[in-house]
Amino acid sequence: MRPFTYERPTDAAGAVALLDDAGPAARYLGGGTNLVDLMKLGVESPDVLVDVTRLPHDGIEELGGGGLRIGAAVRNSDLAASRLVRDAYPVLSHAVLAGASGQLRNMATVGGNLLQRTRCAYFTDVTKACNKREGGRDPNRCPAREGHHRNHAILGHSEACVATHPSDMAVALTALGATVHVEGRDGARAIPMPGLHRLLGDEPQRDTGLRRGELVTAVELPALEIARRSAYRKVRERASFAFALVSVAAVLDVQDGVVRDCRIALGAVAHVPWRAERAEEALRGAPATEESFAAAADVELAEARPLRENAYKVPLARNTLIRTLAVLAEGGPR
Repeated sequence: MRPFTYERPTDAAGAVALLDDAGPAARYLGGGTNLVDLMKLGVESPDVLVDVTRLPHDGIEELGGGGLRIGAAVRNSDLAASRLVRDAYPVLSHAVLAGASGQLRNMATVGGNLLQRTRCAYFTDVTKACNKREGGRDPNRCPAREGHHRNHAILGHSEACVATHPSDMAVALTALGATVHVEGRDGARAIPMPGLHRLLGDEPQRDTGLRRGELVTAVELPALEIARRSAYRKVRERASFAFALVSVAAVLDVQDGVVRDCRIALGAVAHVPWRAERAEEALRGAPATEESFAAAADVELAEARPLRENAYKVPLARNTLIRTLAVLAEGGPR
């Protein structure tokens, strides 16, 4: 790693000002579980690190009209263990516990988890070409397309990049319809999920819609009584410390055997946490049966464009979604 300057502001406005003054080669530092790794690999080489972990954004509080406000500096382990989260939004607690090891969860923050970069092996290897790392849309600068892409995208990808977003937490927050609060040069604004993360467009190097210098300060969960019946299911190659092959975050409201409402998001299938809106629309008003769940999964995955090595993800996502919804329809887990 090359030398860098370390700054520790005392408030969000100070953090934003420091990043603005430092220019484009500055980065916010949360738990560092992703950024520091990228610095060691040479993918990131910031001149200035602005440590935001000591800002007053480390609490979880109930909102007056229902819902929760979760500070961006809350550690992942504290989020998963929170009784408020476990009781009202079990899908979020499940997702956080499914991500990384206990030691990493003790370090990682909510804001940093949302903004982590892809784990594509070509992105993290600076000896290889990569549109996401270098910018541009040249298909010849995406070695994953013809190389190793077993765990890459089947939805929403392009010739320029086929990487997937790695966060488990973000999949649950997308299903719940969370709102991300940020502070920037132009003041505060709120960004809905989905909406924080972006598909590739003309700038595959940009993972989110954040403006230069904007700092995530909190995540707000809506008052959502039906979220008490929710779950996160992650399929991976080994039981610990592995990124998802496919994951499903689901909220299901069933009355008299009919799906009254549902919220579904898929992970590890796209460049963003993928809100399964087609599946949701197909399920509302349908019988809460495996046949209905299968039909909804088929509708959602009809647009899948698997690559040479990852066609297995289509049936895997289908079966994982069916099983997750079936378990919720039977009354569990909570």
